[in-house]
Amino acid sequence: MTGEVLRYAAFPDEDSTSSSPGNPAGVVLGAETLTEAQMQTIAETIGYSETAFLAPIGPGSRDEFRTRYFSPKAEVDFCGHATIAAAVAVAERHGAGDVVMVTNAGRVTVRTQEHGRTITATLTSPATSSRPVAPRVLTAALSALRLPPESLDPRYPARVAFAGNHHLVLGVTEAHVLDDLDYDYVSLDALMALEGWTTVHVFHHAGHHLYTARNAFPPGGVREDPATGAAAAAFGGYLRELGLVEVPCTVTVLQGHQMGSPSRLMVGIDGDHPGIEVTGTATRLSPSPYDEIDLP
Repeated sequence: MTGEVLRYAAFPDEDSTSSSPGNPAGVVLGAETLTEAQMQTIAETIGYSETAFLAPIGPGSRDEFRTRYFSPKAEVDFCGHATIAAAVAVAERHGAGDVVMVTNAGRVTVRTQEHGRTITATLTSPATSSRPVAPRVLTAALSALRLPPESLDPRYPARVAFAGNHHLVLGVTEAHVLDDLDYDYVSLDALMALEGWTTVHVFHHAGHHLYTARNAFPPGGVREDPATGAAAAAFGGYLRELGLVEVPCTVTVLQGHQMGSPSRLMVGIDGDHPGIEVTGTATRLSPSPYDEIDLP
């Protein structure tokens, strides 16, 4: 059989002049006939950090989907940027509105809205939580990241934050620490596998409600992710749980600039909902040889 793979760039920073802003994701609509092995084959062939596979729940459903995410290496329970891309793809075909995605991490509702020719999507993450990092684990992480302990910002305790996946969250004191980040891929990959982390979210407080970030993503088979919606949601929960922002508020996370793929994620933090809202746009990428894949 042949499967059509739609390609989108999620969370592009529209203020950027870059030729490749945002984080590319694959989207497969009507995936109900695909096996798990076929989904993994598509994700591996495309090579993006994630591809989302949507199967309608109920005959002809246009607003509720069983949604699974695969990186080139394995299935991932939840992925923010592929969720945004998939919701925009659905809205372009069926009109804006609420889309419910039943993921391995739970039900995720995505609100899509039309703003002229642009469609924005806002996902509400699963309930967030965080926990401290054991000192020996933090030492191992800093060693793999090649970061000295004094580079950490004491205002932002190291935590493992959750919003569908687990992410190590580390705040650094200076912006140049992000620019110079060059980690040991093999060591960090092994540590993340042992600890069950999906990404390592290294961030810098750049201004009022403004943060810059980089996300190491060895479990996905890529060195770095240019825009990570799930990590942004977990980060929003981290800020709320530790009282580091007044709620309700919206913070901006700028990511991917060091990769040449500048991205902007708007993170809505509310005290009345256990999840976190993450908003962005997604733009359709031009066709490639991978848009049609022959499957066994």
